[in-house]
Amino acid sequence: MSRPFCVLNPGGRDAEQEFPDGAGEPQPRAHAPINYHAYAACMGGGFYRKVESVPAETRSALVLLRKRNLRAALRAISILRGEGVEIWVSLKESGSHQVADFLADVTRVALLGEVCRAADGYLSSTQNLEALYRMEGCARGAFIPTPYPVESAAWDFSVEPGERKGIFVGTREPDVPTRRHVEAVILADRLSRKLEVPVAVMNDGTRKRGMLLKAIRGDNPYLHIIEGPLPYAMYLRLMAAHRIVWQLDQSEVPGQVAGDALLCRAPCVGGNGAVERIAFPDLCGEARSPEELLAIAERLLVDDAAYAAAVDASGARARESLSFGAVRRRIEEVVLGAVPSAGG
Repeated sequence: MSRPFCVLNPGGRDAEQEFPDGAGEPQPRAHAPINYHAYAACMGGGFYRKVESVPAETRSALVLLRKRNLRAALRAISILRGEGVEIWVSLKESGSHQVADFLADVTRVALLGEVCRAADGYLSSTQNLEALYRMEGCARGAFIPTPYPVESAAWDFSVEPGERKGIFVGTREPDVPTRRHVEAVILADRLSRKLEVPVAVMNDGTRKRGMLLKAIRGDNPYLHIIEGPLPYAMYLRLMAAHRIVWQLDQSEVPGQVAGDALLCRAPCVGGNGAVERIAFPDLCGEARSPEELLAIAERLLVDDAAYAAAVDASGARARESLSFGAVRRRIEEVVLGAVPSAGG
């Protein structure tokens, strides 16, 4: 790219990482090229936590905003602008519950306005936050989903359809009420009993949640509780062993569960994240009741033709709108100013 791009998370905990080969191959100790790291990876750039680490040749930087880094973000923007770098901003935690918590403090709201007015624009990882960025002072910007390296053979975790069985409950942050995790497990348990298919649910290692999952399982021999967390590649292999990924998340997140499902070439049923809406519009939880989603899940578990069609359709949508190549082109368009402000 003629204008090198990076992602800066001022004061963040993630190790600094560069992606000269794009997605590369899965590495046991490196952050996977997903979520906000994927913006850097699809551009062949880097992910940094210190402004001093940003390479001198950088021309555009996406600065991530968190509850406790807004003053550091302002400092980084001032330094980078002085070096001729174009600045884009994005809330790192962009689920509806996270944004509500972020905006609950008057000082943070004021600082967010300062940051947005100091930036050249925004890149929003969800459809729902564009109005906020514009109202806080960003002159231009766009919704650009977090990409997934679906075109990379190294990140293809699929297995043959005949090797897939049952349901994988994909909830992240299960304690968050809008994730609706317990409800998802209860319905998956019910469906596994009806169809006599396995269902896997992750336990994060806490005794309290383990007890709850065991209580839901009861005498169901098909419900398997997997102790975690697992390394990302191992987690994907476990997911890929199942026929569908299931969730009831209503948090309006960027959509990692659906992105993980794309890497496994598995249908993702439920959830209303950005990736869910793009890749799985006929299966997602946007404007669908749990009963409707349960019927969709049952059909995919028993109907091979419907299952194959769902996999093919989601794969085509992912290649068109969510692949590294597709999102790279979109970032180039927006960053280079070829796209007008989403505000008109």
